[in-house]
Amino acid sequence: MISQTLREARKYEEASEKMISKEERPAFHLSVRTGWMNDPNGFSFYQGKYHLFYQYHPYKSYWGPMHWGHAVSTDLLHWEYLPAALAPDEFYDRDGCFSGSAVTLPDGRHLLMYTGVVRERQPNGGHIEVQTQCLAVGDGIDYVKYEQNPVLDEKDLPEGCSRYDFRDPKMWQEEDGSYRCVVGSRPGDGSGQILLFASRDGFGWHYKKVLAANHNRFGKMWECPDFFELDGKWVLLTSPQDMLPSGFEYHNGNGTLCLIGRYDRETEEFTEEADQAIDYGIDFYAPQTILTPDGRRVMIGWMQNWDTCNHRRGNDEAWFGQMSLPRELHIKNGRLFQTPIRELDELRCGRVAYENVTVTGTVRLEGIQGRRIDMELKIRPAEGCDIYRKFAVRFAQGELCYTSFSFRPGESVLKVDRKFSGSRRAIIHQRRSKVNHDDGALKLRIILDRFSVEAFVNDGEQVMTAILYTDQAAEGISFVADGTMNMDVVKYDLM
Repeated sequence: MISQTLREARKYEEASEKMISKEERPAFHLSVRTGWMNDPNGFSFYQGKYHLFYQYHPYKSYWGPMHWGHAVSTDLLHWEYLPAALAPDEFYDRDGCFSGSAVTLPDGRHLLMYTGVVRERQPNGGHIEVQTQCLAVGDGIDYVKYEQNPVLDEKDLPEGCSRYDFRDPKMWQEEDGSYRCVVGSRPGDGSGQILLFASRDGFGWHYKKVLAANHNRFGKMWECPDFFELDGKWVLLTSPQDMLPSGFEYHNGNGTLCLIGRYDRETEEFTEEADQAIDYGIDFYAPQTILTPDGRRVMIGWMQNWDTCNHRRGNDEAWFGQMSLPRELHIKNGRLFQTPIRELDELRCGRVAYENVTVTGTVRLEGIQGRRIDMELKIRPAEGCDIYRKFAVRFAQGELCYTSFSFRPGESVLKVDRKFSGSRRAIIHQRRSKVNHDDGALKLRIILDRFSVEAFVNDGEQVMTAILYTDQAAEGISFVADGTMNMDVVKYDLM
C-alpha cells in the first residue's frame, strides 16, 4: 500500500519533470528528476538493470525532508527515471529516509536498508535527529517498509555511541548466504568509526564489532561507508566530516577517504595499510560501489560539495544535484586507481587528433572544442629546451569565462581553477593536488559534460572533479605554456 506522502511525491515529480528540457540537463551524468539530489543510495543490479536511488527532496531545489529518488540504466550512462521509492511517512522515519543500500534476496525481491530519522526536541528548545536503520522490500518499482522497523536502533550500539550519528548502512551478501552491513557511527570521543553488523536472512540484524576507528585522525563523523574486496586487498571508503588538510590530501572539509588493507574473514578484522583521498577536486562526496555482472567494481559519487551548495540555488532552478561519471576501480602499487567506465567509449565520435604540437604562449587547435567531450592529453618538455614552468588547458571558454587545469612540473602540482567560470559567488574555486610525472611528462584525460569536468591523471592514479555552470555557448579550448613544451591531443565528441 503506497502512502499518501509517497503518492503525492510521485505525482509531483512526474508533472515537474516535464518542465525541464533535455538540454538543461547533463548529457550522460544522472541528475535529479526534479528538486534536490544528494548521496547515491541502493546502487545495485536487479532484474537485468542497474538501479540507483538517491537522496531526494522533490519539492524544492535545496535540501529538505529526504525521500529516495529512483532511476535505472542498462549502461550506467543513459538513465530512465522511475517513481520515487521511499518517502518519510512512518513514525520511525517521519523526518527523513536517509542514505542506504540494496541487495537481492534469494526469493528475488529487492531489499533496501536505509536510515530513518526522527527529530527529537531537546530541553533547550532545539532539535536533534535520532537515527535508526530500517528496511523496505520491493519489486524494483514499489517498496513496502518492514513491519518490524527499525531493525537497528540505540540498543544495538556499543556503549558510548551516539544515537544521533548512526547512519548510512551498506549491505552485502557473504558466500555462505548470510549478510553484513557497515554503518557510520560516532563514539564517545566525538570522532568517527565504522560499525559492522551481521544477519542470517537480511531482516534480523545484530552488532558484531568496530570495523575501523578514526581516533580523530581524519575529520570527525564518518558517513556513507562502503567495504569490498578489490585486487587482493580490502577497501573501506567513507566520507568524513570536518577534515583538516594533510599536505595535499583531504582538502575538502567534508571530503572522501579510502583506506586500503587486509581483512580476515574468520575474525572479521580489518587492518589498515594505506590511506588516500578518493577525489582531489572540488565536488565529490558520499561514493557508493557495485560489483557488476561482469566482475568490475564500479563507483559513483555525488558530484557536489556541501560547502558550495549555494553555487546554483535559486527559486528559478528546477533541479540541483548530479552524480559523477561511474568509475572502474583497481588497486595498483597499493593505491586506488579510477578510470571512466568503458561504456563511455561507445559514446565517442568525431575524433580529432594532433601529435607533437609545440606549445609556447597560447595555442588553439582547429576542431578542439566542445562541452560534451572526452579529451586525452600527453604533455612533455620540448626536446632541446629547458623544462617548461607551467602548462594549462582552458575549457568551457568564452569571451569572459573559462575553467582550467594547470600543471607546474617544478612543484609537481596540478590545479583545477574555476574562478572565471561565470560564478558570481566567492565560493571554493580552486583545488591543488600533488601528482607524479616523469621530468614534466604527464597524462590527462578530461571529460566534459554540460555542467561538469572530471580529469583522470596518469591513467586514473588521481581524479579531480568540479561542477561548472558556465553558459553552454562557451565551447572554446586553448592550451597555454610558460616556456616551451610538446603535446599530443586526441579529442572525441560524446553523443
